[in-house]
Amino acid sequence: MPPVSEVVVAIPDIISNSYFPAIAAVEMGYFRQQGVNASTRLIAPVERAYSALYAGEVQFVAGSAHSMLSAFPNWRGGKLLCAQSQGLYWFLVMRSDLNAKKGDINIVKGRRIGAAPWVGMTFKYLLFKAGIDMEEDNVVVQPVASTVSANVNFGLAAAQALEDGEIDGFWANGIGAEIAVRRGIGTIVLDVRRGDGPAGCFDYTMASVATTDQLIQKTPETAAAAIVAISQAQSALKANPETAFTIAEKFFPASEAAMIVDVLRRDLPFYQTTITPAAVTGMNALTRHMGHLTAEVDYYDVVAPAFTHLWS
Repeated sequence: MPPVSEVVVAIPDIISNSYFPAIAAVEMGYFRQQGVNASTRLIAPVERAYSALYAGEVQFVAGSAHSMLSAFPNWRGGKLLCAQSQGLYWFLVMRSDLNAKKGDINIVKGRRIGAAPWVGMTFKYLLFKAGIDMEEDNVVVQPVASTVSANVNFGLAAAQALEDGEIDGFWANGIGAEIAVRRGIGTIVLDVRRGDGPAGCFDYTMASVATTDQLIQKTPETAAAAIVAISQAQSALKANPETAFTIAEKFFPASEAAMIVDVLRRDLPFYQTTITPAAVTGMNALTRHMGHLTAEVDYYDVVAPAFTHLWS
């Protein structure tokens, strides 16, 4: 079977910094340099993106790594190819009038926190590890009403819901957090990648690129091309972050496009394609606790071993 020359990369949140390396890999031509014609498609929430991968409607998902279990039980039938960035990349943002202090996880008690379902799973586990009982402490983690329909960019919707008083806080990406801070409607309470939260929470998930075992077996060149393209995009953005604005202009509203370079600069230290054993262990502990991993799996049940040499 000849290599796949046309692929679709499903992304669960386009107007976001979280999956920008995948967008950049397509828009800057790095897939094409590897002989693969790639396009991106918004498929949200993330479990719909993985369902589309399972059904063969798309060839890759650039989303949260742990969420692959939503469509590939016990990691059967698919693999993580590489990371887009390292670590748990969502922020806890609370209403500014609550006067929350950085790192004060107890601020969530008695509050409504907006989060997409599989995104919220990481937050619920974080609360558990922090000693907060959601029922006793009256913490509600819920989807934002405007995102119940498919294909809505969550960060923007969460910031708007916070401003409208629909929620007291949200757990979402850096663009959503930046909007809330710049508008004066929200305060960042937890930034896990910079040391906030309980021990080990950095490894609950990461922004990754995933595909099916079938694609890996039938067209390994296509899988390898995706990893190389992501690595090249990471390097290019590190070398010249300003190029992100030109890409964002095609996808983002003007106000959010104007933010991308500032937000992306803060992500650059985490731009590595490596998936560490610690990251896999952390994800599996999370998903096992939440009831979505029911078998014993090892590192190479999760990560495609044939391509680890391509990681930057």
